[in-house]
Amino acid sequence: MNVQKLNLTNSVKEFEYAKSLIPGGVLGIRRPYNFVEGEYPIYFDSGKGGRVTDIDGNEYIDYLCAYGPMIIGNREEEIDNAVIEQIREKGFCFSLTQRYQNQLAEKFREIIPCAEMSLFVCTGSDATSTAIRLARSYTGKTKIIRCGYHGWHDWCCEVKGGIPKKLYEDVYEFHYNDLEGLKVLLKEHGNDTAAVIITPFGHPLAEEMQEPQPGFLEGVKEITHKYNAVCIFDEIRSGFRISMGGAQQYYGVIPDLAVFGKAMANGYAIGAVTGKAEIMKRGESDVFISSTFFPNSLSYVAALKTIEMLERDKVLEAIWQKGNYFNNKVKGLLDKHKVGARITGIAPMMFITFDKDQAKQYKAKRTDFYTQIIRRNVFLQPFHHGYICYRHTQEDIDYTIKAIEEALFFLEEKYQ
Repeated sequence: MNVQKLNLTNSVKEFEYAKSLIPGGVLGIRRPYNFVEGEYPIYFDSGKGGRVTDIDGNEYIDYLCAYGPMIIGNREEEIDNAVIEQIREKGFCFSLTQRYQNQLAEKFREIIPCAEMSLFVCTGSDATSTAIRLARSYTGKTKIIRCGYHGWHDWCCEVKGGIPKKLYEDVYEFHYNDLEGLKVLLKEHGNDTAAVIITPFGHPLAEEMQEPQPGFLEGVKEITHKYNAVCIFDEIRSGFRISMGGAQQYYGVIPDLAVFGKAMANGYAIGAVTGKAEIMKRGESDVFISSTFFPNSLSYVAALKTIEMLERDKVLEAIWQKGNYFNNKVKGLLDKHKVGARITGIAPMMFITFDKDQAKQYKAKRTDFYTQIIRRNVFLQPFHHGYICYRHTQEDIDYTIKAIEEALFFLEEKYQ
């Protein structure tokens, strides 16, 4: 059953205006070609709970969750009020640091297995790059072996325009769950390798999500230490979502360093590096880490309140329950409707993809599927996995499952 295209007049008009002011109109992954052009909105106007509204007045159930930060929901009054009180009563940007950094670092030590010491930055890319700098200083070595998306800084950026090759020529990549591939790289470069950095839960760009095969994470850590390199877990997406202590707690493998961000402050800009004190202490004097805005306290206040709510309200337990229900129902639909689609991931993070075929029909199926989804006011991304947040209601999830079934019926009729 096909449905009518959404009215996106204001989004299109605003985007055309933006292109005269901003390169590309909007930046990076938010550009229209990363969705289905002409079908998805380009600008949101507001959000509340698990829903967002675009500038044309269309309301969506939001499963992209700002690419991960919205762990509880939009406009959470308890978090926002704590931030507003900080602005009104104390201020947040000073020449010296307020005490909230200490409180947040203490909380990290309490709940994250590897957290002996911590430092805080503004973004995930800041955090991964800081961790790499610490590892290079600690080991006195240069080369980095990586697995996963780690941000947009020169050493790890996927798009190389404007980046001299010499800035990433010492960085090598292996694939998730390919321990043999890592062994080959370390056999060749291990004596010069400062760190192995990996997303402990596999979420490769635009590909199916993967859990670690038995022994994979343990093997990564073991072989990394064999070559006296630092084992770093990139928990920007998995942290404060898979479990309070991150994927390292969930899978029971403790890295030397870990980086966090996204969900830890429910939308406020913050990233963190945490781990063994002997490595972290390289940041005392040997490694320069500084920014005008790193010490600004609003995100610390938001993070402390978010973590308080996550623990108090058993948020992650609720997300796992909702996500398991969603994933199981969708898997049943995909088993029933043979259109070459599959759902991968775990309860808090999932992705609906289409199996590749020689005729590349999967691309058309993907476009049609996500077109039908967005027309039914369900905001999922065709090239990026989705998330479950705390404020998604059972009604939201059941509606989404029905919308997915209708989209699958559409594909069956078109491609039978």
